[in-house]
Amino acid sequence: MTMGEETVVDTCYDLTAGDVIVARYKGSLVHRGSVTERVPEHGLFWILDELSGGRRLLDMADLEIVRVRSAGSVPKEPGAEPAAA
Repeated sequence: MTMGEETVVDTCYDLTAGDVIVARYKGSLVHRGSVTERVPEHGLFWILDELSGGRRLLDMADLEIVRVRSAGSVPKEPGAEPAAA
């Protein structure tokens, strides 16, 4: 994966603890953070959400999940440039 590359994730089986993701609902950023646990057989996973500061349970069926390279490269808003390393 190259710096700043984003990958749309279709299933929890493609996520691992430590992956940094953004979650969008109808194109709007609603969550951003790193994966802590997952329950792939149910399409659920937990993140430490940087936006709210808390732990969140996310459902793959409700959101578009995009894995990003690292926390420093997570855009603050859709279309924003990644932060410099």
